[in-house]
Amino acid sequence: MTRYIIRRLLQGILLLLIISVILFALINAMGDPLASFGGRSRIRSSDRERLTRQLGLDKPVLVQYAIWLIGNDWMDVDLDGDGVPDVKGTRRGILRGDWGNSFMEKRPVNEIIAERLPNTLLLMLTCEVVILLFSLAIGMYSAIRQYSLFDNVFTGLSFIGYSMPIFWLALILMFVFAVYFRKWGLPIFFPTVGKYDLAVGPTVLQVAWHMVLPVATISIMSIASYSRYIRSCMLEVIGQDYIRTARSKGLTERVILARHAFKNAALPLVTIVGMDLPLLLGGAVVTESIFAWPGMGRLFWNAAQDTDIPVLMGVLTLISAAVVVFQIITDITYTFLDPRIRYD
Repeated sequence: MTRYIIRRLLQGILLLLIISVILFALINAMGDPLASFGGRSRIRSSDRERLTRQLGLDKPVLVQYAIWLIGNDWMDVDLDGDGVPDVKGTRRGILRGDWGNSFMEKRPVNEIIAERLPNTLLLMLTCEVVILLFSLAIGMYSAIRQYSLFDNVFTGLSFIGYSMPIFWLALILMFVFAVYFRKWGLPIFFPTVGKYDLAVGPTVLQVAWHMVLPVATISIMSIASYSRYIRSCMLEVIGQDYIRTARSKGLTERVILARHAFKNAALPLVTIVGMDLPLLLGGAVVTESIFAWPGMGRLFWNAAQDTDIPVLMGVLTLISAAVVVFQIITDITYTFLDPRIRYD
């Protein structure tokens, strides 16, 4: 197992290097990073030339990538273009913990991400817990009561929930539970923007209250798909011979489902969760933008609009690294759920 983990980590490092090269090339080709500096007015050509030199955008893409990766403390920087070095490079590169500075906010990228990441983890981990609890309950009960009224109703609702565009669902929830609840004079209506009311502050109740609609928006679509996976996996497992043998031995239905059926049906679920968990770090771009949630998804969207290369590379590299790590964790988890799987 140790050799397998070491081999996968080495493969992951090489994979991340290749991914970073591709991402850097694509991001540099997606737009002009200086287009947003002047706001609504165009910046002067002299200012553009100065900013291009200061940000290192006048260098070839491969040199820019090398600076992003290993830093520029190995090279002198000529800001005025007179051929005489003005300052010694001070960036150490992402490999040594320096993620660079945001073009727009003029702050370190790792500082910006450190501010947004806890908000995204709070929202997305809450969503994941809600999704798993409801999906397991609905999926297992639908499998046990196959073709019952409950199963037929939730099968239809699952297809409806999975088919709805997430932006449309978010707007409908806002329209009903915020606008119409207030219009009907109901004592309870949900907030639609932000993490908390600025007049009250970031209390636990405020944050939880502001999370209701974003969590519902993300969870509805995921519960619809997760519950179908769980239902189909459970139906496949409970028809196996060893389940009938367990029933013939007199084991209770609860023990059969918990100890035998669910454990074997959980392998596909582990794969799905292992693929979804790394994406939690990236946040939900559409949902966070609609509900003005200050998370990674909204940060990525704003950086993409401004072509803020350091921020985009920081967010995408973080997500890529999480995907590699969680895939290794998922493979290791298989060995605990199914003793027949070995990586020796």
